[in-house]
Amino acid sequence: MKLFTKTAVAALVLGLSASAVSAETFKWAGSTDPQTMDPHAVNSAPVLGFLNNVYEGLVRRNKEMKIEAALAESWEPLGSGGWRFHLRQGVTYHDGSAFTAEDVLFSYERASSEEADVRSWFSPVSEVIVQDEYTIDFMTKAPNPLFPDSIANFMIMDKGWTEGNDAARPAKDAENFATRNANGTGAFVLASRDPGVRTTLTPYSGWWDDLESNITEAVFTPIGEASTGMAALLSGEIDFIAPIPLQDVPRMKERAGFTVHEGVEARVIMFGFSHESDALKYSDETSDKNPFQDPRVRQAIYQAIDVDALTSRIMRGTAEPVSQLVSSEMKGFSEGLSDRLPLDRDAAKALLAEAGYPDGFSFGLMCPNDRYINDEAICRATASMLAKIGVTAKLSTMPVRNYWPQLREDNFDMYLLGWSPGTFDAEHPLRFLASTPNSEKKLGSWNFGGYSSARIDELLPMIQTEIDDGKRQAMIDEAHKILQDDVAYVPMFVQPLIWATRDNISLTQRTDNFFILRWVTVNG
Repeated sequence: MKLFTKTAVAALVLGLSASAVSAETFKWAGSTDPQTMDPHAVNSAPVLGFLNNVYEGLVRRNKEMKIEAALAESWEPLGSGGWRFHLRQGVTYHDGSAFTAEDVLFSYERASSEEADVRSWFSPVSEVIVQDEYTIDFMTKAPNPLFPDSIANFMIMDKGWTEGNDAARPAKDAENFATRNANGTGAFVLASRDPGVRTTLTPYSGWWDDLESNITEAVFTPIGEASTGMAALLSGEIDFIAPIPLQDVPRMKERAGFTVHEGVEARVIMFGFSHESDALKYSDETSDKNPFQDPRVRQAIYQAIDVDALTSRIMRGTAEPVSQLVSSEMKGFSEGLSDRLPLDRDAAKALLAEAGYPDGFSFGLMCPNDRYINDEAICRATASMLAKIGVTAKLSTMPVRNYWPQLREDNFDMYLLGWSPGTFDAEHPLRFLASTPNSEKKLGSWNFGGYSSARIDELLPMIQTEIDDGKRQAMIDEAHKILQDDVAYVPMFVQPLIWATRDNISLTQRTDNFFILRWVTVNG
């Protein structure tokens, strides 16, 4: 199939220079298909990353991950606690309707609703007020210096289109019109959608900003099998794939005609526990107890997992061990808490015996098999490591589209999770992963295990509002220490970014692992 053509007319239509090359079709692949086209229904990187090409927010992140203007041209804090956003005029949605402050208010009400998976973004918000057609205020319960950063992925939907298609509220575990259709203001239009098979985007000719890309059609195909994806890249069926198998990196670097793009993602890979369940769901033993409610058992699990082996063997030396829910590159990382607990199987066995489990126990370990790099292999290796202390992990793996519903329905004893802080600040995982789940306060929406600490709940609003960096860091340090002492999670390592392209492709690799099409160029 012909992928590229040199067409001077098309180049002129796109406003490119005379030396530019117009690409008929750019084809890319990934291991995970976005679960939905609804920007408020699922708070996951595959969904938000993909939809950043179609929808836009008030602000966005640039190539260096800095916040910049998008649908809001400017913003300033309000003394009473809040932010005023001055909206960009003349912006239209893909169907031609005008963008106004009413769409922002509607999108806030939709994204903060009970049905939305992104509602925790708005836990600091007390009220949203439309001042005029292009001015809107987000009032916060207290001064909140992080608020603009925290809504970089809050995407604005057209009120008329959404309500007119009976999609006024997100469908997280079901479907509505917005699940397979989209009407954004972004650089690309959703041309067609066949979930799990093929999704096609085309440039939006009415986009308000300058399009750096010269592609005229972009086709995404999910390819779950790594070898199949590599074969497609090598044969020319696709131009880009992420991630690539770590074992293929050396030979791909040596292969003419291709480029390997390497980086470090902001994502921490960790294990979580069922904290609030009074009994294990998948144990072979008959018991009305849940061992994971005992911090000694959680610490035993932690000290039985050989993270150095995972990073050196499973991740082939590309991943960096981590001790907290954020990496050392994130704001709020606690330097004094950077050491992990040592691998110590004897200590782990002693902790189990002290907790009343001298012979160990069995439990259900839930893992995805197409979400994180080598996710299933990580879980299989971990199960083998836990067996050495007498703990039997009954492993269940599944595609991520089935995985998230299982976690939301509490169908696990222990689970694998990766978390990339959308604000690049430690406050983010504290809000989503460590706060006591509270629907009314919009907190803890990804705290699947129900971990709860009254002190962290007390610290979070203070962390969100403190403007003195030293005082704020001291509070974050305290929160990290509580999480470490409680062994609320087992943070293991920071995931690498490993992408591969044909060597005529120019792109930008961001640390949030979002693939932004407007920065993709196909060269001659």
